[in-house]
Amino acid sequence: MKILLVIPYFYPSQAFGGPVKVAFDVGKELVKSGHEVVVFTSDARDLENRLDIETDEIEGMRVYYFRNLSMFFVKWSKLFITPDLSQKMNSDLKSFDLVHVHEYTTYQNIIVHEFAKKYNIPYILQAHGSLPKIGRTTRKWLFEVFFGRRLLRDASKVIALTDVEAQQYRDMKVPDEKIIVIPNGIDLSEYAVLPPTRSFKRKFGIKDEEKIVLYLGRLHKIKGVDVLVKAFTHIIKNLDDVRLVVVGPDDGSLDELQTLVKDMGVGNKVLFTGPLYGLEKIEAYVDSEVYVLPSRYEIFGMTVLEAYACGKPVIVSNVGGLKDLVINGETGLLVEPGNKEQLAKNILHLLNDNERAKKMGLTGKKFVERNFTIEKTVDALEDLYREIAAN
Repeated sequence: MKILLVIPYFYPSQAFGGPVKVAFDVGKELVKSGHEVVVFTSDARDLENRLDIETDEIEGMRVYYFRNLSMFFVKWSKLFITPDLSQKMNSDLKSFDLVHVHEYTTYQNIIVHEFAKKYNIPYILQAHGSLPKIGRTTRKWLFEVFFGRRLLRDASKVIALTDVEAQQYRDMKVPDEKIIVIPNGIDLSEYAVLPPTRSFKRKFGIKDEEKIVLYLGRLHKIKGVDVLVKAFTHIIKNLDDVRLVVVGPDDGSLDELQTLVKDMGVGNKVLFTGPLYGLEKIEAYVDSEVYVLPSRYEIFGMTVLEAYACGKPVIVSNVGGLKDLVINGETGLLVEPGNKEQLAKNILHLLNDNERAKKMGLTGKKFVERNFTIEKTVDALEDLYREIAAN
């Protein structure tokens, strides 16, 4: 089959979180299965900078990077307006069997909808947790009124990552027969040989005896890193040799978090590394004792799967789809969102009980191997693609 993936940002841009990694891994695996995969995206490297690429071939995928109208507008609005996409869709769309669009409130989806209807090409929408009106509520409401309802109505299928997201589609009047739940998968080949321990610590000047509490993800208020910092102030009252490591790109909260760390007087115990990718990211997981994701809202945490793949226990908020990724007490611990006392207590418990933490990490590794591989995800997608192409 010839499949078009459409997403506002794509590899090598990695500052935009899980959807980029998911789309990349899915496309790569589809190519391995013999499909022709093309990607339409924008030239955004991050919220301020462009990629100096117009087109490239990556892991067998032909990728087109359409120029954003304005990077200032991207930073201000997080809308990736790519005017040249229309001409390319008009000339090329008829050659594809189907389109798989990622995210919901995007300019690219408006263009896909227009030309998919014009040429009767089926499309699938995968929202990646972006359906609720959380943040930029006015823009999301306007998108839904003018574009979103038709976009959902005319999709051949919509993909939910969890049952929670499936209900979100239902709440937006998408009929059950159009909704399919396909969890994200992780490429475990990237974790087959883990880097040696202490590699991360040596790079960042952390003492061997210090225990690391790790957060990895976008620095956005919705991720609850402020709650983790407040919990950490309780932890260091009971445990001296411990360091909080915060890894990820700034998405509006870095200044606030750095101020909070300073005001709490824990600046010498908290490390902000900025974003880390590839081997450096895996090194951070390997040297940590526990991975913490204290989100206020989350549909699917890819970083939880990454921590499991490195054999690490996790502590996450009991929100959204996260509870589907954690077997409480076996692969990790669930805490109520915003409860810094409970979060601190659970982190301390795992830091002080090495045997239980190690057992949870090993159980998590088996859990991800059984349930969340990229091969399982792509097998389900191929079945879906064939069903849609046959109709």
